[in-house]
Amino acid sequence: MQNSIKFIFLLFFTTLLSACTGVPDNIQPVNDFELNKYTGTWYEIARLDHSFERGLEGITAQYSVNSDGTVKVINRGYNTSDKKWEQAEGKAKFAGKNDIGHLEVSFFGPFYSSYVIFELDKQNYQYAYITGYNKEYLWFLSRTPTVTKEQLDDFKNTARQYGFKTDELIFVEHEGM
Repeated sequence: MQNSIKFIFLLFFTTLLSACTGVPDNIQPVNDFELNKYTGTWYEIARLDHSFERGLEGITAQYSVNSDGTVKVINRGYNTSDKKWEQAEGKAKFAGKNDIGHLEVSFFGPFYSSYVIFELDKQNYQYAYITGYNKEYLWFLSRTPTVTKEQLDDFKNTARQYGFKTDELIFVEHEGM
């Protein structure tokens, strides 16, 4: 009896963890992904709201490759209420093949969540559209702190076509940070 309880618990825990590292319905991670081109600094242009970035402006993400092949992730943003910079350091690893834009990222020990790149400027790596394991997570990242109206319109139209709640987007301020 005790072994079956352990098995059920293990099965539940494994299912719970894998649910956080999956890919949302009708989303395909980009292929021919090149991690070395993706490393460096990205500016968050827009996102859907979530608690871990609430109240932050001037948000950037810095990616670099660790010696073991994992990715060092440093997210940084200015807390407008506390009037100070906040930073979170995590690590990411590929969810499968190294040329598919689906990574698992962790900021809390052994717990990982999906980081799915579903649109990417593959020629110059100047913009990326990211989601998590479900469509409650959405980011528009750019190599520059501002983008053109056409780039922003493309992001919103693409996200809307995939079923994201684009009317709830938050646009990140970078000026004066």
